[in-house]
Amino acid sequence: MHGVAELLRASAIDASDARVLLRFVLGVNDAYLIAHARDDVGVQQAEQFRALAARRAAGEPIAYIVGEREFYGRGFVVSPAVLIPRPETELLVELALQRAPQRVLDLGTGSGCVAISIALESRAAQVVAVDRSPAALDVARSNAQRLAARHVEFVLGDWYAPVRDKLFDVIVANPPYVAAGDAHLTQGDLRFEPGVALVGGGDGLDDVRTIVSGARAHLAPGGWLLFEHGHDQAARCRALLALAGFNEVQSWCDLAGIERVSGGRGAVERCY
Repeated sequence: MHGVAELLRASAIDASDARVLLRFVLGVNDAYLIAHARDDVGVQQAEQFRALAARRAAGEPIAYIVGEREFYGRGFVVSPAVLIPRPETELLVELALQRAPQRVLDLGTGSGCVAISIALESRAAQVVAVDRSPAALDVARSNAQRLAARHVEFVLGDWYAPVRDKLFDVIVANPPYVAAGDAHLTQGDLRFEPGVALVGGGDGLDDVRTIVSGARAHLAPGGWLLFEHGHDQAARCRALLALAGFNEVQSWCDLAGIERVSGGRGAVERCY
């Protein structure tokens, strides 16, 4: 038999990661681990913990191992079919909610964390969430069901293709924006995440260009386009928005002070 504290010390992985995995195996919280540090752990549970710790030691993301990641105060199911939700993406949700939209389009929804968070935080919002991956949409739908998000429609397709002539008050996106060949793709969690959701062409902005160029045809008068991008892409994204005729073009910083989301407002009146 092995005690809680002993298992954590012997795990050979980051201490915080070890606690996450042991909480997962035992089905307990941090307070339990502290209060029961000297308690014995069953043989099967100890073996399960060691197996999971070995996967983490090999670099597999914690979120994929336990199958969940918190985002905007809620737990979202994740799998290798989708990107792992990250705290900086919460800025995209906040900016969308500030605009009190009734019709929202989420492009490349992945796990559905952005679309579902908007729908749950704003009862007035009706959200259409698009993704080209059937496996990703399966994950997103399961999250919507688990979290009782009833005002989200999930649609299979490539960017704007499935929504045709529909108009939205806000379009949000967390598109692929890592440049092909970027060294970060061979490091950390990115090694395990779906490349199609990460890589945006030679300079990382191919999908951003597609989103910006197509947005005005799907924005209601005065509607907003908001999208996440890389830490060094804000100026180029603002230039793309300005070239496409957007007004009030700007970028917003995440909690680390990095320009993380850019966007602009469409014309107040539509031109035909």
